[in-house]
Amino acid sequence: MAIRVLLADDHPLTRAGISAFLSQESSVELVGEAEDGIAAWKMISEIKPDVALLDIRMPGEDGVSVARRVKESGLPVAVIMLTSYDAQQYVLASLRAGARGFILKTATPEEIARAIGTVSKGGFYLDSEVASAMGSGDFSPEPLSAREREVLVLAAKGLSSKEVAARLFISERTVQTHLASIYDKLGAKNKTESLLLALKYGVVMLEELLE
Repeated sequence: MAIRVLLADDHPLTRAGISAFLSQESSVELVGEAEDGIAAWKMISEIKPDVALLDIRMPGEDGVSVARRVKESGLPVAVIMLTSYDAQQYVLASLRAGARGFILKTATPEEIARAIGTVSKGGFYLDSEVASAMGSGDFSPEPLSAREREVLVLAAKGLSSKEVAARLFISERTVQTHLASIYDKLGAKNKTESLLLALKYGVVMLEELLE
C-alpha cells in the first residue's frame, strides 16, 4: 500500500519540484498540497496522511506550530521538516513538537523517498548532507555517562540549565560542566548540534525526547 503524503511549502517552485517527484513515486501517494501552515493543518486534520512534509518557515503558521498541532491532536501522522542550512535554530523546537525527520529542500528524490519510508515505519531520518556537515561518518563518539545523557535529554526538551539543575538536584555549574563534556565527546559546537549528533550516532533515541 502506498504511503499517503501531504506536502506543505510556500515556495511554488520547491513545491512543484517535490510534487512532481512524489507523483511519479510508486511507493507514495500525494494526497494534498498546501502553501501555508494554516491550510496545511486543515488538510492534515481532514485527510489524515501517513506523512506530512512541512516547510519549517511558512506564512500563517510555521512548520513547528503545525507539527505541534499534529502531536497534540494524537493523529498518527509522521512529520518531516523541509529545511535549509540556515534554519538550525528551529531544529530543537521541531523535535519537541514531534518531528521525526529533517531533509534539505535540495535533497535528491531518492533521499526524500528514503525519509518518507523511514518515518512512516516509526524511524527518525536526518538528511545525509546535514549529517555529513555535522561530522564525519567515520567518527566514533566517546560514550556519554548516564548523567550526561540525562542532562542532554532534559536540555533538548527545552529546560534551562537552572531547570535541569533543579530536576537532577545538582548545581547549575555542574550542568554547564556536563554540557561542555557532551559537546567535546560528540564534537559539537552547541546544544542543537550535540542533540542531532547524539541522534545520528544513536547516543539517544528520539522517543526519549518525546516522553
